[in-house]
Amino acid sequence: MLMPKKVKHRKWHKGRSLKRMTETRGLSLSFGKIGLQATEGAWINSRQIEAARRAISHHTKREGRVWIRIFPDKAITKKPPEVTMGSGKGAVDHYVCPVKPGRMLFEMDGLSEKTAREALRLAGHKLPIKTKVIVRD
Repeated sequence: MLMPKKVKHRKWHKGRSLKRMTETRGLSLSFGKIGLQATEGAWINSRQIEAARRAISHHTKREGRVWIRIFPDKAITKKPPEVTMGSGKGAVDHYVCPVKPGRMLFEMDGLSEKTAREALRLAGHKLPIKTKVIVRD
């Protein structure tokens, strides 16, 4: 699964809610002819990204080319169960990618539009947000 090799800060602040914000970067197709775009904001963890990637590769039978446009680099901490309050912040549990509405998540090329559209639709079901398929004109 995806996780950073090295980070500047081991533990991060939680940050603002991503529901109402809109993305300013990564809005358009940069590599492929068809892509999957987020229509709402949330944290997407590395397991969900991997599940979506596997759904795409399974449906396309590993034909064409896939670009993953997001990377989980935000550390999420968690304290063990049944531990009292206090004694600092917990250890790093997993990594997430904060996604705002409008962000391009996956891109594909080298396939028919029908096959690529269905593969991206299946990948969208693996993610905790609503998505839409974008095609380059």
